[in-house]
Amino acid sequence: MTHDTDNLICPCCSGKSYIECCKPLHDNQQLAETAEQLMRSRYCAFVLNLNEYILSSWDKTTRPESIDLNNQDIEWTKLEIIETKKGKATDRKGVVQFKAYHLINDKPLVLNEISQFVKKSSRWYYLKGVIKSVQNPSAQTSPGKNAPCACGSGKKFKRCCSKS
Repeated sequence: MTHDTDNLICPCCSGKSYIECCKPLHDNQQLAETAEQLMRSRYCAFVLNLNEYILSSWDKTTRPESIDLNNQDIEWTKLEIIETKKGKATDRKGVVQFKAYHLINDKPLVLNEISQFVKKSSRWYYLKGVIKSVQNPSAQTSPGKNAPCACGSGKKFKRCCSKS
């Protein structure tokens, strides 16, 4: 399948083209070598609404039965990797802290999350994440527990990622 973004800069903010970066992972032509590479490919999948990739890269012990990103009013705009711990090709576990900048109904927000990854049978999977904050970058305030969760699940924050 060809995406309109094949020749554009990859949405994961690696600086590479999509076709050289996340597309081979999305097309199952290549496996992520590191936890950070998987995290970047998952962010890119959120940008492109690749529900199946998000689910297939999520560890089956913690993943939901389904996810539908197509009906969300979220526009992902930028990914910033804050820190990685372990998660290299020879590791079995890894942690990636990131900030995902996005707009919800044209309101700018920043999701700051610490994600845990696990490697099973030579393949990295997203295990779970802890949201440190969801903020308006100019106001620096967190939304209430009844606000929509920034992960795109369609659930309220209190029923979704705040439970992690």
